[in-house]
Amino acid sequence: MLRCADMIVDSFLISRAAMAARLFFAAALVSSASLGAASAQDAAGGGDSDLAKKLSNPIASLISVPIQFNYDSGYGPDDGDKLFANVQPVIPFDLTDNLSLVTRTILPIAWQDDIAGPSGKQFGLGDTLQSFFLVPTPRDTALGTLTLGAGPAITWPTSTDRLLGTGTLGLGPTGVALLQTGPWTIGGLVGHQWGVTKTRNNMPDFNLTYFQPFLNYTTPSAWTFGANFEGNYNWESDEWALPLNLTVSKLTNIGGQRVQFQVGARYWLESTTNGPDDFGLRAAIVFLFPK
Repeated sequence: MLRCADMIVDSFLISRAAMAARLFFAAALVSSASLGAASAQDAAGGGDSDLAKKLSNPIASLISVPIQFNYDSGYGPDDGDKLFANVQPVIPFDLTDNLSLVTRTILPIAWQDDIAGPSGKQFGLGDTLQSFFLVPTPRDTALGTLTLGAGPAITWPTSTDRLLGTGTLGLGPTGVALLQTGPWTIGGLVGHQWGVTKTRNNMPDFNLTYFQPFLNYTTPSAWTFGANFEGNYNWESDEWALPLNLTVSKLTNIGGQRVQFQVGARYWLESTTNGPDDFGLRAAIVFLFPK
């Protein structure tokens, strides 16, 4: 009887993973179909290469609303899995002729199962990271156009379950530096968060450094091929998390609305105890509102 139950559970877990894979495959097919339908528009209009390059800049003066879907597995002793969407609006504000304020918000919406042993399923919000970058006018250098930005970042305790987030208010600095030359964009985003106030009992202290070096290549037809690390180091547990992401994106025009589609995969080079392992999947859609 127990063996039969184990077989049923294993079959259920496999079917969930297969369903997630089919979801990302379907997203890729929909993206490809949309891109194919719009290719004639791209050819006629000379493409959107400059706009696609702006999207490679995380602090560009461009209103955008990315919705990024991610799937990871291998959590904890029961190999739990997690499917989550990051809603990431980017909104710039002109402060002076030579200085802007760019706000970047990351709100996670997650579904997960057995990520901490037999912990069951959770669905809800994670903690929100909101960053504020003061960005001077980019300047030309011998190596390319240099863009710099820095400011404070806040972790808002919006998580709806202790397994979806620490529920700790965090504060700290963040910064971005990048160079753009020809079709290339190379740079990095760094930051640190210290816990200020806990909203849940018996949660570990919050002391986290995060960093994201990135490299993108944009073609004249607004395809972007990207690679980045989304690393973080937990100073309390002395642990690294370091996934490598590889993505392909295409900017197009659908009914007058600029939209970028993205698909990709990642590999966890290093993970925390009970964290994800091996391969993960990513798909995203970005709505653009150029000035």
